[in-house]
Amino acid sequence: MSDPYRPAFHFTPPSMWLNDPNGLVYYAGEYHLFYQYHPHSTVWGPMHWGHAVSKDLVNWQHLPIALYPDERGLIFSGSAVIDWNNTAGFGKEAMVAIFTYNNHTYDDKKRVEDQNIAYSTDRGRTWTKYAGNPVVPHPGNLTDFRDPKVFWHIDHWVMALAAGDQVLFYISPDLKHWESSGSFGGGYGSTDGVWETPDLFQLPINGSDSRWVLTVGVGSGAYAGGSGTQYFIGSFDGKTFTSENPKETVFWMDYGADFYAPQSWNDEPNGRRIVLGWMSNWQYARLTPTETWRGMFNVPRELSLTNTNDGPRLVQVPIKEMQTLRGEHHPWQDETVMPGENLLKNIRGDCLEIIANVAVNLQATSFGFKLRLGADEQTLVRYDIQKQELIVDRSKSGIVDFHEAFASVQVVKLSPLENAIQLHILLDRCSVEVFANGGETVVSDAIFPSTSSIGLELFTEGGELKITQLDVYQLTPAVFTSQ
Repeated sequence: MSDPYRPAFHFTPPSMWLNDPNGLVYYAGEYHLFYQYHPHSTVWGPMHWGHAVSKDLVNWQHLPIALYPDERGLIFSGSAVIDWNNTAGFGKEAMVAIFTYNNHTYDDKKRVEDQNIAYSTDRGRTWTKYAGNPVVPHPGNLTDFRDPKVFWHIDHWVMALAAGDQVLFYISPDLKHWESSGSFGGGYGSTDGVWETPDLFQLPINGSDSRWVLTVGVGSGAYAGGSGTQYFIGSFDGKTFTSENPKETVFWMDYGADFYAPQSWNDEPNGRRIVLGWMSNWQYARLTPTETWRGMFNVPRELSLTNTNDGPRLVQVPIKEMQTLRGEHHPWQDETVMPGENLLKNIRGDCLEIIANVAVNLQATSFGFKLRLGADEQTLVRYDIQKQELIVDRSKSGIVDFHEAFASVQVVKLSPLENAIQLHILLDRCSVEVFANGGETVVSDAIFPSTSSIGLELFTEGGELKITQLDVYQLTPAVFTSQ
């Protein structure tokens, strides 16, 4: 294979560098995906907005670059909306991008970041930058002032903006004139790294009650090291967000190393809250061992909230459209597995979906899956029954020596639900995503195994294992085309 790590169903750029998703919006039958893109290198550089569209969030068509850097600076992250009521006057149902200009050369001392808009009246195919930019000028006292997430709330536009270790809020009647409406942060959650790429949305709990969720990228100090994503649960009054948890509370969206800067789609037609994250980590993103491209996105996830004994918590599951990629199916029910046996010895592949419901009993001490198994290679997903811990170990996942932080092992507490553990695993050519217990705990990691390492093993340690239900699917590639 000439491009052995190119994913089969995770989004990657046609070539060169990709990082944060931007401008996620649905309009006229298309899910739009914009993204941070450097078309001239496989390492980060002058940022553009790349562009792709999809009808199903699985198969994608690459489109020409939407926004180019210019004399005002680089095109950093942001969002996009459909101006249904023509509040900005750009035209009926104009698509409006809200983005950060980043100017590294200002005063030769510090960078200046301000917020700007561009608009399209042809379904996002061509763009005009607003002549009155910036719409939110640089305040003068902040180094970090970027990544606007904008959405419509009842009767006005809302902007959430990352600024150091806080999120600033602004409101506007027309996307052009903004006024400060509040802030959140000041020591809440994880503040080890700079805050980036906020998102804010409302989710129901059990059908009747609801909460607002604020997600924030943290540039360093995340659960698995380096960059990661935290979230807060609380309320929003149309102007600012208030957390319902103590300042020291930290909730992580993903306990793996590779889930950053997630954004959700505005105007999703089925009322779902679907997010997409960058599947990399700033510790080593510039060094990953791909050749013609670098950077990919996680599988799109549908979000919900669930009540736990400790209060509401975020739940994430792969979107149901991913099931269209299912090919050959290997099912088992009510199986007993003994140590040393491998129920899956005849299944091989680098693109698999595994859904396992396992009864937690006193016989076995741990169980799990060895993925991408080969000579001296494996990616290990293991559950320690005695310690009640989920472990994802990529220390032997092929090429791991390109950065000292990569050969990592993630360990996260996971309690059984009704005396059972459920693991839902998506394996692609260079990634593994584990959704445990219905998506209450998620671990996402990039991996770079040899193309020959395609074995699969289900193992148990310490005693026999009761498998209530096991489904393994071979996954067929998604379709990626260019205009």
